Amino acid sequence: MRIFVKLSIPQCLRILRSPCRSFHGYHRLLASQIISYYDSINQCENEPPEYFNFASDVLDKWSQLEKDGRRPANPAFWWINDEGEEVRWSFEELGFLSSKAANILSEACGLQKGDKVIVVLPRVPEWWLLNVACMRTGIVFISGTSQLTAKDILYRLQVSKAKCIITSDTLAPAVESVIPDCQFLKSKIIVSKGSRDGWLNLKELFAMTSANHKCVKTRSQDPMLVYFTSGSTGFPKMVVQSHSSYGIGFTVTGRYWMNLTPSDIMWNTSDTGWVKSAWGSVFAPWINGSCVFIHNMPQFKPAIVADTLSRYPITTFCTAPTAYRMLVQHGLSSYKFMSLKHCVSGGEPLNPEVMEQWKIQTGLNIHEGYGQTETVTICANVKGMKIKPGSLGKALPPYDVQIVDDHGTILPAGEEGDIAVRIQPKRPFCLFSQYLDNPEKTAATVRGNFYITGDRGIMDAEGYVWFVGRSDDIINSSGYRIGPFEVESALIQHPAVSESAVVSSPDPIRGEVVKAFIVLAPAFVSHDPEELTRDLQQHVKNVTAPYMYPRKIEFVQALPKTVAGKIQRKVLRNKEWGRA
Repeated sequence: MRIFVKLSIPQCLRILRSPCRSFHGYHRLLASQIISYYDSINQCENEPPEYFNFASDVLDKWSQLEKDGRRPANPAFWWINDEGEEVRWSFEELGFLSSKAANILSEACGLQKGDKVIVVLPRVPEWWLLNVACMRTGIVFISGTSQLTAKDILYRLQVSKAKCIITSDTLAPAVESVIPDCQFLKSKIIVSKGSRDGWLNLKELFAMTSANHKCVKTRSQDPMLVYFTSGSTGFPKMVVQSHSSYGIGFTVTGRYWMNLTPSDIMWNTSDTGWVKSAWGSVFAPWINGSCVFIHNMPQFKPAIVADTLSRYPITTFCTAPTAYRMLVQHGLSSYKFMSLKHCVSGGEPLNPEVMEQWKIQTGLNIHEGYGQTETVTICANVKGMKIKPGSLGKALPPYDVQIVDDHGTILPAGEEGDIAVRIQPKRPFCLFSQYLDNPEKTAATVRGNFYITGDRGIMDAEGYVWFVGRSDDIINSSGYRIGPFEVESALIQHPAVSESAVVSSPDPIRGEVVKAFIVLAPAFVSHDPEELTRDLQQHVKNVTAPYMYPRKIEFVQALPKTVAGKIQRKVLRNKEWGRA
């Protein structure tokens, strides 16, 4: 039951900070106020508090409740890998270790509030410590996938002006190869058991650094995170999220979509380089006092995932629709998920047949949600509401979600248009601040009174939103957002390629994959097409992130173009998807 009372954001945060008789009472009190708290924001009656810091205002408060015996005994962080290693931290231990990491960034690296650090690490515990350490110091955290190449790293270092990069020994050579072109980079930290010349070693620094650290005071609107997100034209944009936009904004996501409480253990399989990791492996669980569970797997293997869900007391599971497809195809009849009670998914459309099979095999529904790097959860199928298979669910507070036309006019139920979030008369605080150093792209997201997501959809008479497709050319393959420009830029570096156009193509497992239409240079026209396809695929893997490579290639004599000479990707995409 939702309790609607007028409650300001500062009051809500005072509740979050206040002691109470038991963790049960604490969480019920917090949860019962969330909807009204967001209502008050949406009605423009309150602003976020002037100052907010997730580390001191949330994590350290859970640590105190833990010390006082008012939180369940499950850890705050629980990590395992395939080699049998295991790490468990309480909120108190998380605070102690992240304070050490904060001192390392401030002292050994000389970083200050507002500086940027790029962290390119797989799912290792240090990623979480550094994330929290950046909150404590006011340093802006920029995460990257371990699949980045030297070219990708160079671009990110140059445009972000990051002063520090932290990575593993696997990617250290790639970083070293681009250092001469990175004028802003001042320090490098390696996360490795061994040392490397020219690098600070995080393990060694931990052994000699104090945990005595005072969290800096950060304003709610100060930048906390930057995520690179692909666009249909140009290189990836830098999405800026503030301390309040993600730090407070995921309260409703965690409590109502993910159904989290302090007794829950949540496993989100997302790679650390993707924003979904911030959603489901940092903010949503921890603001609700839940345990973040991580299985560090180099690759998604259905048998290992199913076994992990059986062996560990995971209560909430989040993975991409592609992964759910792989799991039901693997077959789950021989597994028993004794603790699992809630499943969520996002990042790409979820096939209704997969939902049905998951329900048959596990007895559980999959609650689909929808959002972007620029937002928190926009729509979701929350626990207790009727699920319409294939729907994104209904709008979550504080967002007023509408379907609008090309002029920003709200369309009636059943008509296709752009999925949009109202930003007038008041912009929701949990919306991105800007595309850093790109005012034109930032302005282009606004149409009248709305932020335009770039996705097409339909809203039915009951307020459920249905995804239709991207209004631009972004390819969403297994939850990976891939901009065609990046793939085309890689292809054109190969001597065989005269021109190329990259679009999405349907795939039964991944939903859609990258397909490249290529006009060959004259000298390569007579080459064996199968051998040339393999060569071009390997080339793309070598020069950009491997997940971007075209799984399908078609050689053509010419590409469809407008009178002005612009390539008409839409014509090729429609051909692939069987549309006129």
